[in-house]
Amino acid sequence: MKRFGVLILLFSTAGIVTLAAQTKRIFTNPRPEPHFKTLFPNAAGFSAFGGTPLHYKVYGEDPKANPAAPPIGFIFWTTDVVPNERAYHGPIHFLVGMDVRGVIQNVVVDYNSEPYGYFSIDPPQFVAQFKNKSIRDQFRVGGDIAAVSRASITMNGAARALRDSSRTIAKTFLTPDQIKQ
Repeated sequence: MKRFGVLILLFSTAGIVTLAAQTKRIFTNPRPEPHFKTLFPNAAGFSAFGGTPLHYKVYGEDPKANPAAPPIGFIFWTTDVVPNERAYHGPIHFLVGMDVRGVIQNVVVDYNSEPYGYFSIDPPQFVAQFKNKSIRDQFRVGGDIAAVSRASITMNGAARALRDSSRTIAKTFLTPDQIKQ
């Protein structure tokens, strides 16, 4: 009977882990390609989605024509890199483009369920302030990120998600001498 209980516990745990892995990306846009030119207007090509953490590589020349072409940047969802970061109502799904110097090229709000998002993170001015921001910047609401009254939890969660995901991608794929001072 004891073995039966252990087996049930094992299969239950495996089922929960499998279910969690399957539902992790439920709200992420399965077709982000239309946003790629917003993030990197001069890119010539993109890799397939994958890796750890999940990302696309961005190329300045077509990687099909030149397989040795070095990447010029990365595109990733904040929710894939820092899945436990939450704002007021839950995670905010930002699609981020970052170059190989650790500088954010652009940000797209892909999905959010924030009740105050319409006046805090949804306006174009919010994501525009992250363009050309280095991962070495503070990302502090009320400091180098504009604060919005009545939406401090949303704003702080968004800033943390962008800061932490960008720094994680940089730490994984870049060397310290590559990162812009």
